[in-house]
Amino acid sequence: MTEMMIVNEEGRISARELHEKLNIKTPFTMWFMRMLEYGFSEGTEFFTKMLETSEQGGRPAKDYEITVDMAKQICMIQRTPEGKRIRQYLIDLEKAWNTPEQIMARALKMADRTINSLKVECKELKAENEQLKPRADFANKLIGSKDCILIGELAKLLKQNGVETGQNRLFEWMRDNGYLIKQRGDSYNLPTQRAIEMGLFKIKKNVLTRLDGSVKVTSTTKVTGKGQEYFFNKLTNN
Repeated sequence: MTEMMIVNEEGRISARELHEKLNIKTPFTMWFMRMLEYGFSEGTEFFTKMLETSEQGGRPAKDYEITVDMAKQICMIQRTPEGKRIRQYLIDLEKAWNTPEQIMARALKMADRTINSLKVECKELKAENEQLKPRADFANKLIGSKDCILIGELAKLLKQNGVETGQNRLFEWMRDNGYLIKQRGDSYNLPTQRAIEMGLFKIKKNVLTRLDGSVKVTSTTKVTGKGQEYFFNKLTNN
């Protein structure tokens, strides 16, 4: 049938296709603007749609998706044999469209599409979860850790989990970012006051007795469980 029209799942048809089927000689855009003078409402009876660029290039053409009711009214306005035939075709099509069988078929089709979309989403989430699982397991261990470790040991753990660092580089990074004191002297590589207040480090005092009986006290910077978690998250995110 020459009046065969394609109706999408929202129950709308292409205004350009209707223009063609009605054998309208007036250019599409001019004709459609005239039709809108009859009081049709955008967002209710017609919806703007941009078509893909043609093979010849240029800007994409504009089309409109119109409801079947609007299409029937336009057919009446034309007062032509084509308009009469297409209007009757649309009336018959609308009856078939609203049969229980067609409603169920559309519902099943939409459900299948939703299920397929959920399957893809689930697959993507599963892959992402598998990718993040080693990091999450490691982070959970750090969260529950009450043991303080040396900065060199933290560097090894970070290296095992994808952070390209080593003991010297990690010391340098901590100094440059204000976690360790960078001025040479007795306080060199000890935690800054801010880092101590954040609970990232503890200082372990070591008492050494020399052969001559004199005593020397040394300080060692150790990373707390909270600090391990903090640096892990900060460096892996970077």
